[in-house]
Amino acid sequence: MTVTHTSAFSLRATKLPDGLDSKAMTEVRDDLADNSVAAPDGADQDDLAAIVDTAREQGIALSVVVIEGNPGHDSELRDLATQVAETEHGTVLVLSQDWVGTYSDSISRVRLELAEDHVRGVRPADSVDVKTQTFVDRVQHEGMIDPTTVTIVILLGFIATIAGLAWLKARSGVKAILPEDDSRASERVAG
Repeated sequence: MTVTHTSAFSLRATKLPDGLDSKAMTEVRDDLADNSVAAPDGADQDDLAAIVDTAREQGIALSVVVIEGNPGHDSELRDLATQVAETEHGTVLVLSQDWVGTYSDSISRVRLELAEDHVRGVRPADSVDVKTQTFVDRVQHEGMIDPTTVTIVILLGFIATIAGLAWLKARSGVKAILPEDDSRASERVAG
C-alpha cells in the first residue's frame, strides 16, 4: 500500500492581467521612467504625477500603474505591483477600475492593506487621482494603530485587572468556605 500526501498549498506562478506580456511590461516601465506614472494611452497623467511628486517629497517613493477595466482576479494587481517593483524600488500602487494592488519594500503589508481598503471604497470607479490621493493619505496617516502596541496594552490591562481583583479580595477579608467537620454536621442533623 502506497500512501501519498498532497499539500493543501501549492506554489502558484504569478499571473499578470491579460494583455501584459513582456512587451507591455517594457512599455509600463518606460512610461514610469519620466514621472513615476504609467497609464493607458490618452490618459492625463498630470494630476497623478503631482500626487506622486508630493508623496515623494513626504518620503514615500511611490510609482502608480493604471490599467483599464478589471483583471480576472484582484490578486493579479498585486502580482503586477510586485513585478514592477523589481525595477521601480519603493512603493508600487496598481489601480484598475474597481480593484487595487500594492507592493512596497518600505511599508508593511498591514499598512498597505489598510490603505487598500480605503481605496476600494472610493467612487466613482474611474477616479484614479482620488484613489491615489486616498492611498497616500492612508499610508501616511500617523494614527494607524500598531498591532504590537495594542497587544501590549491589552496584556497590561489584563494583568492590572487580575492584580486589582486580588487586592480587593485580600482587602475585603473574604475567607474561603471550608467544609464543616463531619461529626459536627451529624450532631446538628440529629439535634
